[in-house]
Amino acid sequence: MLSALTQRRRFSDLSEQEVLALAISSEEDDARIYRSFAQRLSAEYPASAAIFDQMAAEEDVHRQRLIELHRARFGEVIPLIRREHVAGYYARNPVWLTANLSIERIREEAHQMEKSAADFYTRAAQRTTDAATRKLLGDLAAAEAGHDHKAGELTAGLPQDAKEAEDHSARRQFILTWVQPGLAGLMDGSVSTLAPIFATAFATQDSHTTLLVGAAAAVGAGISMGFTEAAHDDGVLSGRGSPIKRGFASGIMTAIGGLGHALPYLIPDFWTATAIAVAVVFVELWAIAWIQNRYMETPFFRAALQVVVGGALVFAAGVLIGGG
Repeated sequence: MLSALTQRRRFSDLSEQEVLALAISSEEDDARIYRSFAQRLSAEYPASAAIFDQMAAEEDVHRQRLIELHRARFGEVIPLIRREHVAGYYARNPVWLTANLSIERIREEAHQMEKSAADFYTRAAQRTTDAATRKLLGDLAAAEAGHDHKAGELTAGLPQDAKEAEDHSARRQFILTWVQPGLAGLMDGSVSTLAPIFATAFATQDSHTTLLVGAAAAVGAGISMGFTEAAHDDGVLSGRGSPIKRGFASGIMTAIGGLGHALPYLIPDFWTATAIAVAVVFVELWAIAWIQNRYMETPFFRAALQVVVGGALVFAAGVLIGGG
């Protein structure tokens, strides 16, 4: 009933010829996906791109062998049946959803592609009671397991220097696209909002008013930083990656930095809220110093000195202005 409503057939209802046709179309799809990976990686990761070209060629060989088996058993006409026609059949992520994956995620995606195919055929073979169908599914499971082993061999076969170079390039791109704009946003949100929030706090000594001003400052700064980061560099010449990704990283981290010491003013007692907000500021500033040291290779003492001194000056300005 369910398969009729969804217009998808159950795998158990497929004939042996249809199972073989499904395997043929699946191998063809996988070869196309691997070639898409190779094209996507060719500019920055040529060694891995070559590996995926080899894997696509392996899938072509497997498809040809399956076609020859179909021709020998069922003739020249192969039924048109694809993954999306079968309920419960393992899916593949659309290529456009993997276009922005990191090199590590693409390698993992390839491994999962082969493993899911092998697992599916193994489970299908265990469920059937027909000897011929069981043998066919078992053969397909063994073939897919062989593909998975081959994929592991190809990935492991990547020269160490090439892999190190690609990993370094991937890390650099991650820093340029996510860490650098996120860090700039966190610094701006944490430091620049100190003055208005604590000036309001000491001027009014009212938690609710301080919370409203702090939330407005944090959200406004986040929106401004996000649009500024996305608009000022499209990433084509600088190589800093997608402006949308950078804009989100910068905007979200800016808002987080400001909200960190605004949210304690949800506490009605003003002095308790202020004490917690000051502690949060201390944590934020040291977190910024750690990120600079971890990803930007800035000496920790120098990063801490710059951030803590700068934050302390802005904090003092806000307290003096608000207290006066």
